Amino acid sequence: MELIPHQANKNPITSAQLTPPSPSRYENQKRRDSNTFCQYLRNHRPPLSLPSCSGAHVLEFLRYLDQFGKTKVHHQNCAFFGLPNPPAPCPCPLRQAWGSLDALIGRLRAAYEENGGPPEASPFASRAVRLYLREVRDFQAKARGVSYEKKRKRVNRQRTQTLSQTQPPLPLQQQQPQQGQSVMANYSGAIV
Repeated sequence: MELIPHQANKNPITSAQLTPPSPSRYENQKRRDSNTFCQYLRNHRPPLSLPSCSGAHVLEFLRYLDQFGKTKVHHQNCAFFGLPNPPAPCPCPLRQAWGSLDALIGRLRAAYEENGGPPEASPFASRAVRLYLREVRDFQAKARGVSYEKKRKRVNRQRTQTLSQTQPPLPLQQQQPQQGQSVMANYSGAIV
């Protein structure tokens, strides 16, 4: 009878394998934003729960956040309205930047859906919230003299590339006309 020595575990579990991977920066921010919004609802008078929340409550929250903003938004009657780099300070208020609000709503919407909320009932996806974000974007763009235009699709560029790939280039001798001849090349490369 042959004795087999006891083998040590070849794949010992280390503490690094037991701990789950740390959440990403986005996941951490999404969790903090969700907690902040839920805290806002608990402090609301009367207190609200997330399922009873509507788009109007989300708008109240966004307006509440404006007091913590760091972006100067000029009033229409301000001398610096429409200037991207004002030459002097002015008494116009600081607000939340449109990009920050848009990203916040995106994270809150994702958190709502990940926690079982139906997308069609999401207060963060309501029409009122979308319109408010569009108004904030447009007004801040005018106040700062920056335009947010939609990027146009480059369909013509793609067509040009595909046409140039299907047509072979003309031979060098056909590209340069000889003396006294006019050269017109058609798609086959023949001289007419």
